[in-house]
Amino acid sequence: MMRTRPLKVALLGCGVVGSEVARIMTTQAADLAARIGAPVELAGVAVRRPDRVREGIAPELVTTDATALVERGDLDVVVEVIGGIEPARTLITTAFAHGASVVSANKALLAQDGAALHAVAEEHGKDLYYEAAVAGAIPLIRPLRESLAGDKVNRVLGIVNGTTNFILDKMDSTGAGYQEALDEATALGYAEADPTADVEGFDAAAKAAILAGIAFHTRVRLDDVHREGMTEVTAADFASAREMGCTIKLLAICERAAHGGSVTARVHPAMIPLTHPLASVRGAYNAVFVESDAAGQLMFYGPGAGGAPTASAVLGDLVAVCRNRLGGTTGPGESAYAALPVSPMGEVVTRYHISLDVADKPGVLAQVATVFAEHGVSIDTVRQQGKDGEASLVVVTHRASDAALGGTVDALRKLDTVRGVASIMRVEGE
Repeated sequence: MMRTRPLKVALLGCGVVGSEVARIMTTQAADLAARIGAPVELAGVAVRRPDRVREGIAPELVTTDATALVERGDLDVVVEVIGGIEPARTLITTAFAHGASVVSANKALLAQDGAALHAVAEEHGKDLYYEAAVAGAIPLIRPLRESLAGDKVNRVLGIVNGTTNFILDKMDSTGAGYQEALDEATALGYAEADPTADVEGFDAAAKAAILAGIAFHTRVRLDDVHREGMTEVTAADFASAREMGCTIKLLAICERAAHGGSVTARVHPAMIPLTHPLASVRGAYNAVFVESDAAGQLMFYGPGAGGAPTASAVLGDLVAVCRNRLGGTTGPGESAYAALPVSPMGEVVTRYHISLDVADKPGVLAQVATVFAEHGVSIDTVRQQGKDGEASLVVVTHRASDAALGGTVDALRKLDTVRGVASIMRVEGE
């Protein structure tokens, strides 16, 4: 039997995502009510610029006083899509204190203060859901938090930023340079006027922190995630990748150490074999590859950003939270019982592709090989091309720690025969 009294929902933010949430709540009101078991009423919308025309939203619902809105005391759910740390953090905690559960898409805040927000939600007996914070429309948080709750997740490897994937895909498919590909991404609306958060890996790092925390039942904050951007990736790197049967992706990698006693979380460009499922992810799409003991290998794929896709994830959370409200219960909160230490990047073990500019004369390869051996880094393959007294030497290693590789590179730079280190890139997905 459906309850006639509506559940009241407040919306914080009415930009690209917020306006889509409001539109779907309005146009699909009957369906949402049937799925939830009660009508859902948009009770207020907090915005910064009230003079804008917002189609489908009654003007009397719009306010610039977000604090007064979340303090009303009659709200069932607050949907936060304004982003950033403040005032979002204060508004969310205030909503909990005044009786509302929260649905958020705020990856930066959750990566930085997720544990504290979960604690406040638990204190007040309320829900905190955030499917839309990672990978847009792709169902990922709930499968990790609920569907795989009885399994042991060992690795999460994914493309979680559509802007960077579009740029790298364009460089790979057309031979364009980084700046040319970025300019096209900006013209098409995939990249912001200031793309720093995307191309320097900040956006992906926040998502990696959230994914690692859920997958490994451990608190992982943004500061725990090693981050490298992709602005130095060149057409020459793609040429080298193709010679190895690989492409290049900006990856978020969260993994449990082989001994099981620690975890790592990192974001950086990496070569990945063309045979790996992630290699075929094109354009601005996202995909996440999950490896667990019982389920084996799973892949989640779809649009990772945009108003409608992200709103889809928000509405999915809204339905779940509203159902919980009707049932007088809450969904799963933070699971951090494992409390595993987060290992530094220096302990991460992977393969490496190193391109060196060297003098084209006898004995250079032997000198380079000696340096690798002295630092305990085993060489898998070597390729050398020389012309007019200069040469390019490409070394692909077996698996080695980041610290060992760093020491090797430092020593290589001291050799008289090494003119410079053209590029260093990790090789993942094997």
